[in-house]
Amino acid sequence: MTSKEKIIHRAKTTLLIEAEAIQNLVKNVDDNFFKVVDSLNNSKGRVIVTGIGKSGVIGMKIVATMNSTGTPSVFMHAADAIHGDLGIIQKSDSVICISKSGNSPEIKALIPFLKKEKNLLIGMTADAKSFLAKNADLNLITPVEKEACPNNLAPTTSTSVQLAMGDALSMCLLELNKFEAKDFAKYHPGGSLGRMLFLTTKDLISSQTLPTVSPKDLVKKVINEISSKRLGATAVIDKNQVIGIITDGDIRRMLETCENFNKVIASDIMTKNPFTVKHDTLASEAIKLMNKKSINHLIITENSNYIGIVHILDFIKEGIS
Repeated sequence: MTSKEKIIHRAKTTLLIEAEAIQNLVKNVDDNFFKVVDSLNNSKGRVIVTGIGKSGVIGMKIVATMNSTGTPSVFMHAADAIHGDLGIIQKSDSVICISKSGNSPEIKALIPFLKKEKNLLIGMTADAKSFLAKNADLNLITPVEKEACPNNLAPTTSTSVQLAMGDALSMCLLELNKFEAKDFAKYHPGGSLGRMLFLTTKDLISSQTLPTVSPKDLVKKVINEISSKRLGATAVIDKNQVIGIITDGDIRRMLETCENFNKVIASDIMTKNPFTVKHDTLASEAIKLMNKKSINHLIITENSNYIGIVHILDFIKEGIS
């Protein structure tokens, strides 16, 4: 094989080995798995996740996932634990200990202290006969036939199944805690994700820009209003109610079909009963409506009053599409 073929082959082989291992992991979602989830869900304490090496790195990721989905968690490095960090653990906490072999010296040294304090100990290991598995109160067995590493040495498949098991555990706890998008938003205020969960349509409009015409306004005034407010559209208001919308596209179509537009008024070219959303509608929900209806403008209301127009580009600027 050429160098290119070898690289592609190695990449595909790695993914297939890890995918197969995760697929086989499904068999281990059994009564023991349920007992682990049920115990953690009914616990009054936090989840302490510990491990060493690559398993420790996976442990940190599991903690991050749990914390962001409503399960208070703390990572404790297995080696540091027996040098003072055991103080992290409180009486009501449960401990998940991650180790592929379940026999590493650090894990063997740590377990007696955990047993002495009578914290619930959950083992996550590939070896059901290991020291960890035999001493844990409950076990999540993550079997691995071989690592994706061609030398069968570098933790690859083993860490993938650990991570997958941690995700499954976290999602079950999320569901039992009835953790919803509004709860998720509390822990993710930053970045594009935060904007999707917090940003409302009112946040996108400018209070200084409120394009408005009446039904009987001549098209010249309509064009001036659209041009001056620079939103590409204007609302048509009658008796303080939105009865229509006129976009720059409507203006172009009128110019193409109408030879004498001097007497054309707003009501002649407006789109009646335009789509509107309330001011507190999430921007992520509003953009879904716009995409579904194939529209570029959306009228925003507050207490049934017209407060502004948003253009699809306003969403794109915020990273929402």
